[in-house]
Parts: sequence; structure tokens; C-alpha cells
Amino acid sequence: MARKPKGFTLIEVMVVVVIVGILAAIAYPNYQEYIQRGRRAEARTGLLQAAQWLERAATAMGRYPQAEGFPSSMQSVPSGTYGIGYAPNDTGSTYTLTASRQGPQRHDRCGDFTLTENGQKGLKDSTQTVELCWNR
Repeated sequence: MARKPKGFTLIEVMVVVVIVGILAAIAYPNYQEYIQRGRRAEARTGLLQAAQWLERAATAMGRYPQAEGFPSSMQSVPSGTYGIGYAPNDTGSTYTLTASRQGPQRHDRCGDFTLTENGQKGLKDSTQTVELCWNR
């Protein structure tokens, strides 16, 4: 009686390795983009929260606070991938908030996010449009 061989042939193993490699080559960049989009959303949220705080402070004081009055708790997002900078003008009538990329996010294609007192959204050092990065 002949014995039936058990196990996989080298060809079968190589086919599986190639298939897994192709799937990984497609999935990993998509996963990285998904993670970066989540971090961008966190930066936009941080900017909007800081703008709300500044509007409440301006309502109470009659003008926007100086840079020293900006709370340290709002100067970065929870993941640490963006730092939030606050730049008021000398009279306290206007400001610009900037979410600057840090750590693993520093090479993101959307660049740094900006937001002014009148709600104007912008980007610095970006290869993308404001609409694409702010709305997605």
C-alpha cells in the first residue's frame, strides 16, 4: 500500500507568501493613511476647541488674551502629533491658531493647519488643497 505524503509543497508555500505580500503591500499604505486622517481630525478638533476658548475669553475681557494667557492644556493634542500655537496681534483684536505637525505626523502631506479669528481655515507647507485636508 502506497503512503500519501503529508504537508505542503514548496510551491504551495511560495504562492501563499506571494499572496500575503501583495495584500500587505496594498493594505499597509491604506492603514497608514487612515491613521494620519484620524490625527488630522484630532488637530482640527484641537484648533476649534482653542478658538472656542478664545472667543469665551474675548467675550469676558473685551479682547483676545495675550499669548501668555493661552492655556498650556490647549497647546497640544492628546496624541502629541500636533502642537497648537497661538499668535494674537498687539491689540488683541485678531489671532491665528496653528496646529504644527510633530513626531510621526511631521511628514504628513496636509502640512500644518491654521485657523483665524474670523474662521478662515488654511494650510502651511502643504501639497494639498484646504478643502481636501479640512473636510476629510
